[in-house]
Amino acid sequence: MNKLITILGPTATGKTALAAEVAYRLGGEIISADSRQVFRGMDVGTGKDLADYNLHGTHIPYHLIDICDPAEEYSAYRFINDFVKAYNDITTREKQPILCGGTGLYIDAVVREYQLSDAPVDPDWRASVKAYSDEELTKRLAAYGPLHNHTDTETRERLLRALEIQDYAAKHPDRYTHLPEMQHQVFGIRLERQEIINRIERRLRARLDEGMTDEVQRLIDNGVRPERLMRFGLEYRHVTRFLLGQCTEEEMFRDLFTDIRRFAKRQMTWFRRMERNGVAIHWIDGTLPTATRADELIASL
Repeated sequence: MNKLITILGPTATGKTALAAEVAYRLGGEIISADSRQVFRGMDVGTGKDLADYNLHGTHIPYHLIDICDPAEEYSAYRFINDFVKAYNDITTREKQPILCGGTGLYIDAVVREYQLSDAPVDPDWRASVKAYSDEELTKRLAAYGPLHNHTDTETRERLLRALEIQDYAAKHPDRYTHLPEMQHQVFGIRLERQEIINRIERRLRARLDEGMTDEVQRLIDNGVRPERLMRFGLEYRHVTRFLLGQCTEEEMFRDLFTDIRRFAKRQMTWFRRMERNGVAIHWIDGTLPTATRADELIASL
């Protein structure tokens, strides 16, 4: 049975640098678990940190970065299928796969082997449930079992989509995702809350200096609608608002800094829930040098 090493943690904790160091030492390749790094042209705002994949004079191969256009929709279902292709490619060549990222849903889906279905949008189905209240739809969704993603009930549109997928899957059981048999070892980067906040602020200022605003403007100039960019959240929502004149630069920074802090907290909440659901996470001190963290991780394999 092949082993999958997973490295997770909240934003700005140095996951990519650690994964690259471990991959270098083990002859591994990295599979990104980031819901926004799949999009081309979204580099600074998503923190692709591509320079981290070049160290000690070696390029570390990576997968699931820059694989689709921002105008495309990308789902957990699509991620699982792309992950399986990358994982099989890596293991067939007898390399070590390393899953690295901060998108809790994607990581959880792999580690706990979610079965997901790719349901098309069905106008007739939607018309059939139009008269139901949100409460009734939520009860119907809950009847399928515990929710993987509690944001599915935050808006009516998300609720409808979640229920549409479940109803479709119940009628088409052959359309589920299927993951290969794997042995999992999961590592998390641990930092005190204030240290994470400090790193978030430093990184945000650095990204603005690196041209994050210009990047968003280029995406708009290349035809990506502002409404679409806002749906990506965080950097893309607030910078787009600034470019549209809906806030000042100072307000953009303040609100974005606040939202990223909240996002990091939600990430940790997700990872803690994974632990409560039986996922063993070996936490590594994020204040240690990358090489020392890699030593600890490899010694635990």
